[in-house]
Amino acid sequence: MTKPQTNAEFLSARPLYSQSSSQLRAYVDEAVDWEATHGLLLRAPKLDGDDWLATALVPAPVALAPSPIPRSEFDKVVALQPVFNQLFDRVARDHDFLTSTLESLGSADEFTLRILAMYIQQRVLGVWKPGVVGIHRSDYLIHAPENEPDASPLAKQVEFNTIASSFASLSSIVGDFHRHMLAKTEYKDMLQAGNMTKDQLPANESLTSIADGLAAGFKLYGNTSAVVVMVVQPNERNIYDQRWVERRLWEEGDKEVAVAYYRSGYAPTDFPSEKEWDGRWLVESSCTIPVPSLAYHLAGCKKIQQVLAQPGVVERYVDDQQAAELVRECFVGLYPLDNTSEGQQAYDLAMANPSNYVVKPQREGGGYNTYGDDIPKLLSSLSDEERKGYILMDLIRAPGFKNVLLRNGQLVASEVVSELGIYGVWVR
Repeated sequence: MTKPQTNAEFLSARPLYSQSSSQLRAYVDEAVDWEATHGLLLRAPKLDGDDWLATALVPAPVALAPSPIPRSEFDKVVALQPVFNQLFDRVARDHDFLTSTLESLGSADEFTLRILAMYIQQRVLGVWKPGVVGIHRSDYLIHAPENEPDASPLAKQVEFNTIASSFASLSSIVGDFHRHMLAKTEYKDMLQAGNMTKDQLPANESLTSIADGLAAGFKLYGNTSAVVVMVVQPNERNIYDQRWVERRLWEEGDKEVAVAYYRSGYAPTDFPSEKEWDGRWLVESSCTIPVPSLAYHLAGCKKIQQVLAQPGVVERYVDDQQAAELVRECFVGLYPLDNTSEGQQAYDLAMANPSNYVVKPQREGGGYNTYGDDIPKLLSSLSDEERKGYILMDLIRAPGFKNVLLRNGQLVASEVVSELGIYGVWVR
């Protein structure tokens, strides 16, 4: 059996990239032109000026070269994705667990409770759906603290996304971009130490897989004259991540909706009025297949993730003991912040040592999280009831890596922390 790599070995084996923008300037034209000709694009930010700016495009920001992660951890989490898909599908089908867990939020999170109420109403009415489609992304950071040199680097789960899992299209193209740059330049002026080979850049089929999942839902619906609708946010700059999926699907006209794919709807800001809630209910009360379903949407809440980390809970949904152990290995400490004894203990730990933790609300995406010295300020401002809407999570100690970013045609040398997202599709 191969001896596991240590943190010290992983950190010392990483390549060393030049941080000189002038030395790497020759890469810019090649990189930008490749992005433009392969659809690795964003809408330009809105600026005051001529009307043409509203349709201007810019290359998507990318790392000029890939950042390293341990191969063993990459292979492990790829193999685990079907297990996580099934785990969350079973959670979403466990009505008692789903409702009791989320009702423990009390009145702290009106948005989540309204989604929960819609789910309960749908269940009471016995709304029939011809199928269920889940498009998921499990996000990881590599936990490899430099002050623990003899420990092994481990992929630790940041969150499991069940709604609006973005960048499946563009991230797939980024992999092609790095393979092109390696083949064309061998990163000669950039790679100062270490090596890089094509087999270290794994294939990424997320662009085609997401569309194939939606197509499977369309087939389950059973009406070839119907259409797939993608629900997006207004003024979305990341529109081409969505357009690539659209291109893979058959585009008709204004017809019966077979599948409604949500690239929005995960935050209160997506429902500025009752009109948006009425639209969501129109989908949920019909036989249209929503992606995600209300149950899947709720299963992705951080409170569910926190409760799954408790002893014995994963094992209720994962039959294979070895698989359950590997799932648990991906978890860091997760704690409630309610008024239970465990919640009070977590509160005290966070107040005393805030640099060791992250506070998370029931939202998708890291933009809502609170870190470090901001944690005591947040927790002190919340009532006991409001604290129920948050969980506490151990901070993942992911090492920084010196890379070079290409943004708006400019090279920016920067220390980066790379998050690994593994996409999964579940159809039943």
